[in-house]
Amino acid sequence: MTERTLLPSGLRLFDLTGRVALVTGAGRGLGRAMAFALGSAGADVVLASRTASDLEAAASELEATGGAALAIPTDVTQPDQVEALVARGLERFGKIDILVNNAGINIPKPALEVSLEEWDRVIEVNLRAYFLVARAVGREMVKRRYGRVINTTSILAQIAYQNQAAYAASKGAVTQFAKVLAIEWAPYNVTVNCIGPTFFATEYTRPRYDDPPRRAFIESHTPMGRWGEPEELAGTVVFLASDSSAFITGHTVYVDGGWLAG
Repeated sequence: MTERTLLPSGLRLFDLTGRVALVTGAGRGLGRAMAFALGSAGADVVLASRTASDLEAAASELEATGGAALAIPTDVTQPDQVEALVARGLERFGKIDILVNNAGINIPKPALEVSLEEWDRVIEVNLRAYFLVARAVGREMVKRRYGRVINTTSILAQIAYQNQAAYAASKGAVTQFAKVLAIEWAPYNVTVNCIGPTFFATEYTRPRYDDPPRRAFIESHTPMGRWGEPEELAGTVVFLASDSSAFITGHTVYVDGGWLAG
């Protein structure tokens, strides 16, 4: 058996000092919360999304806490922009240790009313873009023989919920995509996992939250009886990004208030 150096104990297991993270969909909502969690744990952070104003505000706030942040407006469905994003991150920081694939959209409609264009758009953003970014970052991780890839999926990868055919299909595919990457990249010390949130209270989910019947349905199916708060993803993303999860790959951690336990 090969001897291994013991990992540091306590909170040092979750220390990301000296690491560089790239987070897509980082301008607001869950992506922003995860970017701040990684920055708070010591990582330098590259923030990507389409809206420059959101990114710049987030980067400024992150840097005010003492970390380094780089905002790069990017449409992650465009291969040339993805390659430019990764190149700029590498130019600034010299490496990318952590990828959080989080950009996503939803077009909630009954399946019979979803147009082909709408279906393709959801798949393009929620799945194809994950492939584009993971491929671009993964090349560098495999070369350096170190990396942590974290894909945002959803409890809708596991349960059925009306008006979510395209979204649920995309998230189910993301979990399988992560499993394949996990076994392909494991020999290079690159782990690939997913975070599966339930319904979290964000600007993105406001229409459901403000709809009393839908809000009540979600809360009644959540044993903890409430929606998640974006900051409640912090511990999970830091865990999966750090050396404390070094022997965990190909898994999804569901942050769902107990929904899937029912």
